Amino acid sequence: VHSNKMLHAANIMAQYLDNNEDGVVDNPTVYEEMLDNNAFMVMWEKESDLNRINVQDEWIGQDLGNEETRPEWHNSLDGPFDASLEEVLHIITHAGYAYAYPEAFGENPGTDLAKALDVARGGQFFNVPHTYPTDAWFTYDDETCDYACMNTEYLYWLLTSKLGAQINRLEEIGHEWTLVSPSLVETFDTLGNALIIDPVYEMPTILPNGRYMQ
Repeated sequence: VHSNKMLHAANIMAQYLDNNEDGVVDNPTVYEEMLDNNAFMVMWEKESDLNRINVQDEWIGQDLGNEETRPEWHNSLDGPFDASLEEVLHIITHAGYAYAYPEAFGENPGTDLAKALDVARGGQFFNVPHTYPTDAWFTYDDETCDYACMNTEYLYWLLTSKLGAQINRLEEIGHEWTLVSPSLVETFDTLGNALIIDPVYEMPTILPNGRYMQ
């Protein structure tokens, strides 16, 4: 693993958690839940490296590949995508927000997040449908991704699209997500947009670039 890529991922996490970069975590409740859940990330050179990690049941982890971590993407917001924007956010929402605000960000049916997810998928699906309704804008078809997982994936697409990360990626990601710009999110995903801009939750408003406090 290249140390500069690991440092880049750490900086992405710092910017998600301290989005205004004043040296103080924006949402201490989320941060404390991550600590309580022993949240961790691991970066691998080869995916088989994950087999060597001894993880305790009470820990919540997320992996990130060395090759898919691409600091240079932030120079133009184009080209091979920086997956740290996705995987780092996953651990923050899954181990942090879902526990800090279970009625809003819980990954089970009936939460504010799940209600927005159900609209985005064109219905409440506990299994991946054979075909999604034509009015759906989130159409993830990975059958290994259960309903909780779909919540996590949806929140990633929703927030990063709102922050401008997906604006050049429609051709690449359109089979899974079509609201690639902030204006599309605001226009069509009114439930999801209202959730992520609610000041109570202090979600990021600026896309991380891996240069925390620089």
